[in-house]
Amino acid sequence: MENREFLAEWHSQWGVLLAWPHPDTDWADNMDAAETCYAEIVSAISQRENVLLLCHDAQHQAHIESVLSTKHPVPVHIHFVQMPYNDTWARDFGFITVRRDGKPLLLDFTFNAWGGKFGAELDNAVNTQLAQHLLLVGNTLETRTLVMEGGSLETDGQGTLLTTEICLLNPNRNPTLERAAIETELRTALGVERILWLAHGHLEGDDTDAHIDTLARFADPHSIVYMSCNDDTDSHYKALQAMEAELKALRQSNGEPYRLFPIPLPADICEDGRRLPASYVNFLIINGAVLLPVYADECFDPVAIEQMQAAFPRHDIIPIDCRALIAQNGSLHCVTMQIPYEVVTV
Repeated sequence: MENREFLAEWHSQWGVLLAWPHPDTDWADNMDAAETCYAEIVSAISQRENVLLLCHDAQHQAHIESVLSTKHPVPVHIHFVQMPYNDTWARDFGFITVRRDGKPLLLDFTFNAWGGKFGAELDNAVNTQLAQHLLLVGNTLETRTLVMEGGSLETDGQGTLLTTEICLLNPNRNPTLERAAIETELRTALGVERILWLAHGHLEGDDTDAHIDTLARFADPHSIVYMSCNDDTDSHYKALQAMEAELKALRQSNGEPYRLFPIPLPADICEDGRRLPASYVNFLIINGAVLLPVYADECFDPVAIEQMQAAFPRHDIIPIDCRALIAQNGSLHCVTMQIPYEVVTV
């Protein structure tokens, strides 16, 4: 029988996959700010590892290189890949890496843009094209019919999966599958042994139907960083208090409770009368550092940085202003997908 391991985000990385914004998407109205944010993310990653950067065509690549060069010298370890894509949420359409019998396996789940909310035909074809790229061609791509997004899956790297009921059990993903069937699919594909479900927690303005990567994340196999709210006048108060109680009740595989690191919900960020789903928990772990989304919040940004440093004492915490991303209802983790070091061998 084969053995599969779902690798934790802190597993040693070759690099990170991103898809650069282009004018044919909703980014068009805020392109300058979006590109500034992307340039900061690419620069921070490329100082420590590689960036696999999707662009539309040669003209788009030349533009991106120009944007990057005005802010930072373009490092040699940025690898451009030209292909069509609908949008830039690489976390949710990018391949998920597991180890099968010690070798990397790239999982290509079906992506339907969070229950058919947007067009996704091109995004859903990205992994098939990436698997043919020189850097990745030595790997096996396994395409699965299960509708699943990377932002809905969080692992400790030791056989435990953390996820949310609101997302994975939503009939807009896999309407014919009950909870038990979804658990079976996840155990088969990812090799996880335990699945911890959160029944509470959701951010206003979140198109993903409560992805776990906006709510609670593993910092190591024994610790969880999570979004908290102590303001009883906030519309998120009851749900996040209930989620906190659930997290306190969870146990590690050895029966011990998790160490919990609460991070406050950022102050309201609104646009056109709607609240945006800002979350400090949407961070990205890379080699030796954590890229932390911040929102020019003088009160809560410093608290988030302090709590993240406590949760990741051996990592550098690198704040990235993600107001441009949150204007499109996502943040830093949503636009990135880590690539473990075993995947690229050339």
